[in-house]
Amino acid sequence: MTALALFSGGCDSLIAMKLLTLQGITVKALHFDIGFGGNKSKLTYLQNAAKQVGAELIVCDIKQQFFDSVLFTPQYGYGKYFNPCIDCHANMFAQAFFRLKEFGASFVISGEVLGQRPKSQRKEALEQVKKLVRTIGENPYFDDILSEDDPNKPRFLDELLLRPMSAKLLPPSFPEKMQWVSRDKLLDVSGRSRTRQLNMVREWGFKYYENPGGGCLLTDSNVASKLKDLSAHRKMVLEDITLVKIGRYMVLPDGARCVIGRNEEENNKLAQPSPTMETIELLESVGPIGVVESNATKEDKTLAARLTLAYAKPGEKSLSNWDKTVQKVKVGQNIIEVLPYEREKAKDFLFFKA
Repeated sequence: MTALALFSGGCDSLIAMKLLTLQGITVKALHFDIGFGGNKSKLTYLQNAAKQVGAELIVCDIKQQFFDSVLFTPQYGYGKYFNPCIDCHANMFAQAFFRLKEFGASFVISGEVLGQRPKSQRKEALEQVKKLVRTIGENPYFDDILSEDDPNKPRFLDELLLRPMSAKLLPPSFPEKMQWVSRDKLLDVSGRSRTRQLNMVREWGFKYYENPGGGCLLTDSNVASKLKDLSAHRKMVLEDITLVKIGRYMVLPDGARCVIGRNEEENNKLAQPSPTMETIELLESVGPIGVVESNATKEDKTLAARLTLAYAKPGEKSLSNWDKTVQKVKVGQNIIEVLPYEREKAKDFLFFKA
C-alpha cells in the first residue's frame, strides 16, 4: 500500500508520514514548489527530513500552474495578506491525486492540524478543501478509482484524503474504513499549541525538522504588499515573482517599477531573462544588477540607471569625485551615460521607506 503525502517540510507533515510508515505503508513525500516557499533552497533539508521518516522525496514544480490558476483567482479568497490558503491546499491535493496512478498510490495524506491556522485549518476550511477535491474527482481521470456501486472503491475523491494528525477528530476516511490504515494509531491533535508535536519529534529523535509556522512568502507582509502593487499596476507574468521576493523595489515618477539587487545572490536572480523587464548593468563600477520595466519611459529608464549606480562602489580606475563623474550603464540593449544618484535621496523611490 502506497500513500502520497503533501510535504511542506514542517514537523506536522513529518509526523503524519511517520505515523503511516510505522504501519508499513510506503510513503512518497510530494513537495510542491509554488514559487513562494522562500528564497533559499531547501532541497538538502527536504531530502534528509523525508529520509529520516522512511519516505521518498519527490519535488514537483507547479509554479506556472499555481500562478495561472490559483494565485489571482482563489475561490475562497485570501487570508490576512496575499495568501489563498484554502485554494492552495485544495490545488496541492488535486496535484497529488492526479499523480496517484503515476506512483501506484491509493490515497493522499497531509500534516494539517485541526484549528492550528486561522485561515486554512478551521473545520470549515477543511470542509471547503474537501468540497473542492470532490469537484476535482468529477474528472474522467478518476473513473476507475471511484465507483457508486463497488464497495471496495470510494464514491467521492475526498474520501481518499487522510489527515493523520487530527484523524480521530474527523469522520473516518476511506483508507480507515477499509483498514488500510489503523485509525487507532492516528492522532487527535487540535489547536495552535505545538507542544505535543515537539515532544513526539524529540521522542523519535528527529534531527531534521522545522517548527510548524508560516514558511510561505505569501504570508509575508512585504511580499504581499509588493504583489498587490505590481498586480494592480499591470498584468503579471511568472518571472515577475522574483521582483516581489528580493531586492530594493522602487516606484519611479512616470510609474515604472524598478528593482535593484542587494547582494550577489539577488543580482544573479535579477539577471535572469524576463519578458517584462530590462536588465541594468554597470559598465564602469562594481555594484548591483538592476531591472526596470521594458515599457518604461526614457526618463524612468535613465533614473533607474542612476539609482542602480547610487548603490555601486567606485571601480579601481575611478576618480576621487566618482559620484560626480558621468558613467556608462547598459539598460537593456542600450548604453547610456549618467551620473550616480545620491544614495540618501534614492530612498525616496523605495516602495517601503526605511
